[in-house]
Amino acid sequence: MTAAAIGTTVAAGAGPETSAAPLTMAGALGAALREAMAADDRVVVYGEDVGPLGGVFRVTDGLQAQFGDERVWDSPLAESGIVGTAIGMAMYGMRPVVEMQFDAFSYPAFEQIVSHVAKMRNRTKGRVSLPMVIRIPCAGDIGGVEHHSDSSEAYWAATPGLTVVMPSNPADAYSMLREAIESDDPVVFMEPKSRYWAKTPLALPVQTAPMNRAQVVREGTDVTLLAYGPTVRTALEAAEAGSAEGLSVEVIDLRSLSPFDDETVSASVRKTSRAAVIHEAAQFGGYGAEVAARVTERNFFHLAAPVLRVTGFDIPYPSPKLEEHHLPTADRVLAALATWEWDHA
Repeated sequence: MTAAAIGTTVAAGAGPETSAAPLTMAGALGAALREAMAADDRVVVYGEDVGPLGGVFRVTDGLQAQFGDERVWDSPLAESGIVGTAIGMAMYGMRPVVEMQFDAFSYPAFEQIVSHVAKMRNRTKGRVSLPMVIRIPCAGDIGGVEHHSDSSEAYWAATPGLTVVMPSNPADAYSMLREAIESDDPVVFMEPKSRYWAKTPLALPVQTAPMNRAQVVREGTDVTLLAYGPTVRTALEAAEAGSAEGLSVEVIDLRSLSPFDDETVSASVRKTSRAAVIHEAAQFGGYGAEVAARVTERNFFHLAAPVLRVTGFDIPYPSPKLEEHHLPTADRVLAALATWEWDHA
């Protein structure tokens, strides 16, 4: 996917990270961290193995060598402590960026995030904000074993007080992470592991749409596919396959899970009159249920058919050898769309 296809705009002036070569999402995230740290000495980065190793996915590669071990360091293997310490730092004016390493590793920090990170501004009647970012590598399709592949976005998105975002490409990863670090409120920044190595011809710095806005990444007139993170690629593949059969598919990259961009989504659904949401997590109680409800409530009289969900199955993430059967595919998306009675639209 080219930069033009995702609506990337190049910021005025070439910064120190300027590069005309293709850039991976991991590289774009690392560049965003590096530039944020260079611009503001209140920004610190820590987590498990983010120092000399540069992180399991090498997102923080070279940061400790550049900024020293007082601004980039390895934490103990204690996610609750990682987040709890960040709360204190943020309360006293720092801007910590912490890494959970893998999505399921974040669960020991659940109480800290839900009870304190999300509620501090409300608890103090606005007097105390928590400008912190919790980076969570998420989702599957990398052959990870138990606890190394999960889709926990519904937990965080259901928690008032948290901004929850998930980029699907390098340009958005860079721009959204810079914006998240500058935010005065806490951001859960979810990074789809299977997209870390996706490349886009990119010259940094770039500024894409605000992180709370969805983006139309492919225009169509017959149906709207709503996706985020790793399933944006799935939706685009389904749209391309559908076009060969005469189906005009619009694809929206949600980008922000909370807050939700009702305006962009509703405008698309009212144009196409049909919608389906795609995600890797289990269907029951999954994020797609909220999306389907919102779309239906706001656009009921514009819909020609019920909003569909194409998701993972209602099981724990399977072992690596079975993962390909669990994850939604373009074929499953098209099969779901075929259940509609199109002739009666």
